Amino acid sequence: MKPAVLVSTIVFIVLAVLHQDVWNWDNANLVFGFLPVGLAYHAAYSIVAATFWAIVMKIAWPTRLEEWADESND
Repeated sequence: MKPAVLVSTIVFIVLAVLHQDVWNWDNANLVFGFLPVGLAYHAAYSIVAATFWAIVMKIAWPTRLEEWADESND
């Protein structure tokens, strides 16, 4: 298994576990005075997850398949 695949799989599993934020369910505090902690957590989580998937796409995108498909259409 390639190191990039292993690392991305581990990060995916960690993100899946962190998505279940049971530690914030009873937290009534506000972030910036108006934003509930759970909502702020998920906003930050969404940014981290989107960044992670953008990096995975950049690293693991099958460019060979794209080149092959472009060549076969000519």
